[in-house]
Formats: sequence, C-alpha cells, structure tokens
Amino acid sequence: MDTVKITPQDATSLVIAAFAASGMPENLARPAAQALVLAEQEGLPSHGLARVPFYAAQMQAGKVKASAAPQVTRDGAVIRVDAQYGLAFAAIEAGAQAARKVARDLGVAVVSVTHSHHFGVAGQAVEPFAREGLIALALANAPAAMAPWGGNRALYGTNPIAFAAPRATGAPLVIDLSLSHVARGKVMLAQKAGKPIPEGWAIDADGNPTTDADAAMAGTMVPSGGAKGAALALMVELLTAGLAGANFAYEASSLFDDKGPAPDLAHFILVLDPARFAPGFTDRAEAMFAAIEAQDGARLPGARRMAERAARESEIEVAKPLHETLTALARG
Repeated sequence: MDTVKITPQDATSLVIAAFAASGMPENLARPAAQALVLAEQEGLPSHGLARVPFYAAQMQAGKVKASAAPQVTRDGAVIRVDAQYGLAFAAIEAGAQAARKVARDLGVAVVSVTHSHHFGVAGQAVEPFAREGLIALALANAPAAMAPWGGNRALYGTNPIAFAAPRATGAPLVIDLSLSHVARGKVMLAQKAGKPIPEGWAIDADGNPTTDADAAMAGTMVPSGGAKGAALALMVELLTAGLAGANFAYEASSLFDDKGPAPDLAHFILVLDPARFAPGFTDRAEAMFAAIEAQDGARLPGARRMAERAARESEIEVAKPLHETLTALARG
C-alpha cells in the first residue's frame, strides 16, 4: 500500500484541524492529537491515526461531546475527573496535573475518571509521572470484548494495565499490556485490511477458535493468561467503572461507530512518590534492571517501543487512503 511520509508536528496539526472541523476546541484537540501521533511513532497504529475518523464521526453524531471540558474535584488524596462524555485525553491530562501536586504533598494520589472514552495507549498516561520521579499505575476499562473464563459471552473489556517507574538515567521503565492476548484494535485493522488474524487471538460467536477477523469481531478476544487474565479484567472493571460510577464493559457502546449513547468508560491512576517510602528506590530498581539485562536474550519491558519511537522521531508513514481521509476531515 502506498504511504505518505509526514513529520509528527504536521500530523498533529492535521489531526487538530480534523477535530476542529468536528467542533472540538484546540485545547481539547491537542492532547488527543499528540497521543494519537505518539502511538504511530511507537509502532502502535491500531491506537493511532486510524482512530481519527471514528472519533470525528462520533463527535459529529453527538456520541462524543466535542466541546466537553473535564471537571476536576479533589477529596484528600482522591482526584475525581468527569470527562463529560468527551474524549479521554484531556481528562487524563487534567487528572495528571492535579495528581502531581497531591502525590508530592501526601505521598500518594488516586485519579478516578468517569464518563470517558477510549484510554488510548495506556503507557502514555503513566510515563510522564516516572519522568518526574514518581511511580504510576493506570487501569482502564473498554467495551465488552472478552468472556469470563468458562463463559461464551463478552462481559469484560480488553482492559489495559500500565505501570511506570523512574530510572537513575534515561527513559523510565514503562510496562503496558492488554488483558486480552492482543489489543482488539489489531483485529479491527486486520478486518479493515481484509486479512486473517493469527491463531490464539480470538474465538467466534460459537466459542470456536478463529483466524477470520470478521468472526473475531463478532466473537470475543482470548484473555492473556487464560483464567488469570480474565480475573484481572474483572479487577480492572471494579477499580475503574465500579469506583467511578461509569459503564461496565458490557454496558458500554462501541468505540468504532457513531451509533448509540456515549461509551461512558472509566480510568484509574494510582500515583506514588517513592521518596516517601524506604530510601534508595531508584538504586534498588537499577539493581533489578541490571540483573534482568545480564541474562542473554532478556530485555526490559517497553524497550522495543522506545526504540520504535526513536526511529520515528522526525517522520512517520501514513497509509495514503488514511492520509486522504484525514485531509478531507480537516477541510471540513
């Protein structure tokens, strides 16, 4: 497929223009555009620019409130963010801004985001904390895509978990994983491309393993780690939607069309200041990292994504049809 080469800065401007044409103010569009472009730089196109047409269509239909500004309230260490049925990115940024000060003051901060949308690349929500010397754990729920272990009907989302910790030098440790064997967005991309998916990714509506992307989208994703992954997905549902009063996965509408009500998803971010705990966290962490890297073939989680980001620091490639779609959206 033909591609268009574009700088991250120009790609960000293009997305901001596309969202502006759908009614989103620049201060809300910018964090969304930056997150989507960074996903492209990290080699995660399923969470990148391919999402823009879906978001734009949902804003135009009113499924996403384009002009919704997040509302932040604080109760001790708890920071509640109401995304007001807008996109998630500005709400995550607003919660993070409040959490930094609270974590420094109290040693801990907990952010609960309600009435939200797709979380995006979960690692992006925690990495900035680690770059400032803090530890962060983030959870998010998503529309139903996985059945409980032993079941045959989707109740849980793919529900990502991300963790970040500071390092003595260089980029922080960032762990980012989906509780399905792979992110559902990868199946969506295969479906759009008319390509099969590998075995072990999904089962069809009858509970049979499938390599057909259409059947996979109509069925359920396979949980990572089997029963353990399904149990963790339930935990995420309770800590996100349960605490925030948002929709559980099985109550949420699709992120990939403009039909129905808002998805009303939720996120949970725990932030810790290691300086308030036992001394020497960073030194002890470096000892662990060194022990990992001393083994032949072992590497730290997130290393590949950091390498991908460095390789696309000045330029990304976008499929020509997608670039044409984004350009048309930007022109209104």
